[in-house]
Amino acid sequence: MMGPDAAMAGSPALVMRLVASAFSVAERAGSIVRKVMHSGELGIVEKTGANDLQTMADRLAQKSICASLSRRFPKITIIGEEDLPQEAVEEDLIENGLAEEILQKPCPAEYRNVQEEEVVVWVDPLDGTKEYTEGLLDHVTVLIGIAYQGTAIAGVINQPFFNYQAGPGATLGRTLWGMPGVGAFGFQLQEVPEGRRIVTTTRSHSNKLVTDCVQAMEPHEVIRVGGAGNKIIQLVEGKASAYVFASPGCKKWDTCAPEAILHAVGGKLTDMHGNAYRYDASVKHMNSAGVLATLRNHQYYSSRVPQSVLQALSTN
Repeated sequence: MMGPDAAMAGSPALVMRLVASAFSVAERAGSIVRKVMHSGELGIVEKTGANDLQTMADRLAQKSICASLSRRFPKITIIGEEDLPQEAVEEDLIENGLAEEILQKPCPAEYRNVQEEEVVVWVDPLDGTKEYTEGLLDHVTVLIGIAYQGTAIAGVINQPFFNYQAGPGATLGRTLWGMPGVGAFGFQLQEVPEGRRIVTTTRSHSNKLVTDCVQAMEPHEVIRVGGAGNKIIQLVEGKASAYVFASPGCKKWDTCAPEAILHAVGGKLTDMHGNAYRYDASVKHMNSAGVLATLRNHQYYSSRVPQSVLQALSTN
């Protein structure tokens, strides 16, 4: 009988191949997003209004991500933000790479036998579209989240314009990834200094409930930025202690990848009631009970959510 080491020496588990592919695919999507910005032809369309935009970059990046992943893993379920027509995909949008460093990592035992048809991939091809159209380029991310049995088990975040203010010669863009049980990579984990509460929240979707909830946390400082992916990066890099968004508006493709990375470093993402979101293929897309995410001390923030918020935001 083969020992576990011999089995490990064989081909990597499906989940690790999928994450390795998602890494390369996210990098390709990031370069598409940069190219569209560089061309100056953003091709902006309003979906439901001025705060809900779609650009050429969203469309091309999603085509690239979905086509690349489904070609290699035909039986996975992919749910992307954009409703795109079924059409042939240009070969130059297909990414075939697999990140070698990810293939080298041992797969956690509980995911070793996961099959393609059990996996749901949640894709936001360009998180922070409004900021993208306004030139706030550091807010922009590409999100690929991988879920199994309703739980986010791995996530990849590409930040296409990371370093864009660093001047000529700086390398543009970076890719972060994480998987509970494996670790998180591509960034330096930092915590906000002890005793300081910095809350990050929405930039363009605010209302009284949202601001009341932020104030209830008694923050020393409040940051308003675009993009859910960007806000989770702030948590893991020590720029913010909590992401507080007491409103529907965020969708599953906004939170799946970031949640997996956050969980990989011991953080937590829930709704305003402290309940986890589910990422099965059948769930509704809206995170209708808001988002509360922290790197540490989730209980502190959770306990301070006002009653008015809990009443206004029914649980999923």
